[in-house]
Amino acid sequence: MSKLILASASPRRRELMALAGFDFEVITADVDEVLDPSLEPCELVMSLAFQKASAVAEYNPDAAVIGADTVVVLDGKVLGKPHSEEEAVQMLRELSGNTHEVYTGVCIIKGDRVHKFYECTGVTFQPLEDELITQYVASKEPMDKAGSYGIQGKGSVLVKGIEGDYFNVVGFPVSRFYREIKPFT
Repeated sequence: MSKLILASASPRRRELMALAGFDFEVITADVDEVLDPSLEPCELVMSLAFQKASAVAEYNPDAAVIGADTVVVLDGKVLGKPHSEEEAVQMLRELSGNTHEVYTGVCIIKGDRVHKFYECTGVTFQPLEDELITQYVASKEPMDKAGSYGIQGKGSVLVKGIEGDYFNVVGFPVSRFYREIKPFT
């Protein structure tokens, strides 16, 4: 089996891959994530995943290198990680009572082989009171997460329901990845 390298600093991706039983190493690359507004969300996340994977694959040609990126999309607007608590509050107000999509793009590179795919999951939020939003943002949990929430933590109380892969919302579509990585191992 090929050596697997996860080119991601996300503790959630590391945890999900470990829980699924993958034997892997983590090597992150310093990549400036530039959100190109001309790209469709699915293309955007695959592009960002490719940037991360290719930066690490360049120095590890014999390994299967995995890059991933997640964004939240509401009515065509991409919501990345908040830059401030005020921005987190604004994002959560926009998501309140609405359904949005969570896109995770994955890129696998081994040698000259490149394979990209994405997963999309629909998430519906409860209507949120300002008090709940303020308390949640004060917890600091939203500050490093796309869309300003983590479904696997305190943010679980914000969610009314999902349609699709729960683990994709956490940040990595484990089941799909299991099938897609087979030709590389």
